[in-house]
Amino acid sequence: MVRVRIAYVVVAALLVPLAGCGGDDDPQNLTVLAAASLTDVFEELATDFEAGHDGTSVTFSFGSSTDLAEQVADGAPGDVLATADETSMSLVEDAGVTGDIETFATNVLTIVTPADNPAGIESLDDLEGTTWVRCADEVPCGKVALAVLAGNDITAEPASLEEDVRATLDKVVSGEADAGLVYATDAVAAGDSVEAVSIPGAESALTSYFTTVLEQSENAELAQEWVDHVASDEGRAILEQAGFGAP
Repeated sequence: MVRVRIAYVVVAALLVPLAGCGGDDDPQNLTVLAAASLTDVFEELATDFEAGHDGTSVTFSFGSSTDLAEQVADGAPGDVLATADETSMSLVEDAGVTGDIETFATNVLTIVTPADNPAGIESLDDLEGTTWVRCADEVPCGKVALAVLAGNDITAEPASLEEDVRATLDKVVSGEADAGLVYATDAVAAGDSVEAVSIPGAESALTSYFTTVLEQSENAELAQEWVDHVASDEGRAILEQAGFGAP
């Protein structure tokens, strides 16, 4: 009997420190997979989020919504997914790995040129005969570009098709292209390094952004707090300042 009691005390003593592990004050990491066009604004939102959540660090994986959705559907780890189109989010929803899906912003396509606009591009018609680029057909910004070009009867062929909207923007900023078709928010993010040329009627191919907490999240409560932060009044104000429209 004494031996049993001693054994119990030893085991209990070992368990006590373990019970203190994993407390609320422990560092937490949140992984957000997001469309490339959200790069700058999500990083700004993360600064505010981390300031309000001591010990929390937000890590991002930015890229094509299509690629990210396929990775998530295949079981890639992550806490939150944000896409620039409904089709990509539907892919993840069909895979059964989403929570509630929310729409949180909109965007429109625009033309960007290098700051000095060397080719003198003032409309989609001026793309003919220039070196211009857009996103690949299968990614959201490419699908929107195809719709806008078709709606304006533009048959000019791009010099290259890029993997996402930021790769498209980079080609223009670097001077490798006379123009590119990107989102209005990318033009805002690029600042004085580009000149933006609006496209009349681009709103007819409005881009909507969707977000959700992923089923594979190891911290679903914190992930939901991030989603709520993006949709909050403060989050919407930051999105608006970056050029995004309301959902």
